[in-house]
Amino acid sequence: MEATATLDTLTHKKIHNRFKLNGFHLNYEDMCRVAYSFIKEGDDYEKHIGNFLLEWLDDDLYIEVETSGTTGKPKLIRLEKQAMIQSALATGDYFNLEPGNKALLCLSAKYIAGKMMLVRAMILGLELDISTVDSNPLAFNDNKYDFAAMVPLQVENSLDKIKNTEKIIIGGAPVSKTLIEKLTKRKVNAFETYGMTETITHVAVKKIGTDSFKTLPHINLSKDDRDCLVIHAPKILTEDVITNDVVNLVSEHEFQWLGRIDSVVNSGGVKLFPEQIETKLQDFITDRFFIASESDEKLGQKLILVIESKEKEIAKNIFNHLEKFEKPRSIYFVTKFVDTKTGKLNRKQTLDKIVK
Repeated sequence: MEATATLDTLTHKKIHNRFKLNGFHLNYEDMCRVAYSFIKEGDDYEKHIGNFLLEWLDDDLYIEVETSGTTGKPKLIRLEKQAMIQSALATGDYFNLEPGNKALLCLSAKYIAGKMMLVRAMILGLELDISTVDSNPLAFNDNKYDFAAMVPLQVENSLDKIKNTEKIIIGGAPVSKTLIEKLTKRKVNAFETYGMTETITHVAVKKIGTDSFKTLPHINLSKDDRDCLVIHAPKILTEDVITNDVVNLVSEHEFQWLGRIDSVVNSGGVKLFPEQIETKLQDFITDRFFIASESDEKLGQKLILVIESKEKEIAKNIFNHLEKFEKPRSIYFVTKFVDTKTGKLNRKQTLDKIVK
């Protein structure tokens, strides 16, 4: 890759000479002018781009980013710009991205996923097109792209044109079994990502249709005494990240995700992962739903099913294919789930809405 030839001299102010934004070559001074223009005259998604570009191009060696708040209260964390550059290079190496490749930005630059698409383009020399941030970013776009990042809903709504993108990474939420089947049928070169704001987006990816996540370059894995994943990435992390994700560790570069340790349900001495049960139910429930638990005198905890629906009924036979201990003991209906600012389900706040 051309960009790797001068790794020692790469800084956040060094814009790759092949970088383009919406078809125009831009250097450092051009980027500042475009950023000011976006902030002054642009739509909301363009204002977020402008704000990030000015933050990226200033003299500070770090940026502050808000976490998604999926598993807790959103918080501001500092990310070193040099670490973000290393993350961009690792993604470029893994996906064989070359200067001049075309990429699409259809995620909000207010959050890390959108910010990193801009960083990858500036560092790797990609030709980046900016799209409105909505649920169907390819609706009026017939261009062909080498690389794009989307959330599952965007992919679902873009299936008719998804083959126009050679490589696509999918993050922000788990990819459903139904969507996996649709992508496999269309032979789309798509990858589910694993990562978080603290790891500067993804540190591992799983090709759609396979079982295991594999790490990007220069990232090693281990497990702690809870069987939770520990990420060692000295080029992007100042210290190891100890996650709450229970995994089956295949090797120091590969793992299978089982579920969150903080969502594991101990029902009558049997440990159950809600995420695995949710996968088994995906083909049988059309509304949004999730598996959780509540206290039970006999079992300690019992499984519950929470469904986003105005209806209060569900077919009795949807649990027939589940194991005995996997069957929910209670079903609750919530008119509207609570989501985080990034569109992810906030399970805790949604559970608080349940009227028992």
